[in-house]
Amino acid sequence: MYEDVLKKYAEDILNSENFKSTKVYIQHGNMSVKEHCINVAKMSLMIRDRLGLKCNTRDLVRGALLHDYFLYDWHKTDTIETHKLHGFFHPGRALRNAKKEYRLTRRQVDIIRKHMWPLTVIPPMCREAWIVTTADKYCSLMETLYIHEGKAYSKRKKKRYIKVA
Repeated sequence: MYEDVLKKYAEDILNSENFKSTKVYIQHGNMSVKEHCINVAKMSLMIRDRLGLKCNTRDLVRGALLHDYFLYDWHKTDTIETHKLHGFFHPGRALRNAKKEYRLTRRQVDIIRKHMWPLTVIPPMCREAWIVTTADKYCSLMETLYIHEGKAYSKRKKKRYIKVA
């Protein structure tokens, strides 16, 4: 169901080489950045639907998919940056990268720039950004605890799991 919405509003992002490349970067636990961004987009749609919120679906989906578009492995030090303050600075990097490839709306910019609130001090200014910020926090927690789709996974393999009530 939500896959169709993602495809409708963001097929260009999902098929881009840079977005596809994020599958090699781990975000939280054993979850790739690509999987994380897709999870956040789906969770954002679920939050919208469950709470009956009215918002711009296109901006919600595109902003969610691009919120972590920083395009590097934040766990590793590269020759330019140490990534020690990744939580504070990656929204700016993600926004710069997204602007290079896509024409962003004000809502999409707000989503990407402020999804790490309260680390990003200035809070989100639109409903879509609040939804994505909430979805991101939830998905990050579940991924860090190795809980995906109602299952707690072993740190080594996704195949072993214990059902969570």
